[in-house]
Amino acid sequence: MTSDPWLDLLGLINGFQITQAIHVASALRVADHLSGAARSAGELAALTRSHPDSLYRLLRALAAVGVFREEEGRTFTLTPMGDCLRTNSGTPLGAWAEVVGSPYFWQSWGHLLHSVQTGENAFQDLNSKDVWQFRAEHPEHGATFDRAMTQFSRGSAEAVIRAYDFSPFRHIVDVGGGQGLMLAAILRAHPHVRGTLFDQPDVVAQARAVLAKRGVIDRCNIVGGSFFETVPEGADAYLMRVVIHDWEDDEAIAILKVCRRAAGEAAKLLLIERLVGPPNEMPATKFSDLNMLVSPGGRERTREEFSDLFAKSGFELTRVFPAGIHNVIEARPH
Repeated sequence: MTSDPWLDLLGLINGFQITQAIHVASALRVADHLSGAARSAGELAALTRSHPDSLYRLLRALAAVGVFREEEGRTFTLTPMGDCLRTNSGTPLGAWAEVVGSPYFWQSWGHLLHSVQTGENAFQDLNSKDVWQFRAEHPEHGATFDRAMTQFSRGSAEAVIRAYDFSPFRHIVDVGGGQGLMLAAILRAHPHVRGTLFDQPDVVAQARAVLAKRGVIDRCNIVGGSFFETVPEGADAYLMRVVIHDWEDDEAIAILKVCRRAAGEAAKLLLIERLVGPPNEMPATKFSDLNMLVSPGGRERTREEFSDLFAKSGFELTRVFPAGIHNVIEARPH
């Protein structure tokens, strides 16, 4: 079938409607209620305390784009895509849908023109504070964001473990590792490895339960602190998952220099990050880069830009291993 440029562009222009619809379905936990059983729109309305006809209109729209499937009698079932909205999905995205659909998040995107014209961060300009301070002051938003990052780790951990061989290491420090899901997956896959989880004290406060649930707490230390000041020394691998993209070059280099001071000459630095691809390709990473511009700050980078960061902080890029939507970018001290 021949593509219609007008219709294709209209679909892109109206993409926000799908985003908001998925956000509402996730906030109402519709996928959890559909887990293992078909339900009518009326049943779902009762379970979610929603207006029956309005909920039906939401669900049929999402069924039209493959998130759910509409059966006879206004009954709905889960699709593989919709399954990713379940709280206990193996590849969950529900918390991220809740973050993206929150007013504080999409209002920053509404300020994109300001960022493009000035180079300034949209969220900072709108709120007179950065998004990290905002989440610290609004714990409910911070908790949802932390849950989204944990879900992302769960969804990407298997791809990372398949892509990179962690078996040569004996001690891995996960710098900025959140609640420890990525590190726990590595330790489970490699029983001889010890780990240290390092992040801000209020973040790692919730990590013990995550590590204990996955049976690795006996091989993992939990340390709170700032990676701008110090990180634990003596490991043979320093891992950072989607940390460096949160920062502009000067701050990124400062973080990497702290890691370099802690790392021995034989240690490896492992960044799990997206890579910006060639022109006209890989839109997801390039739109993620725009998200960095308007909300958290920082940027997505090309392989060459990572190599330049490493050179300025005492490392040398050695290899890149594709791992799903991310890459494991390996560097060594020089």
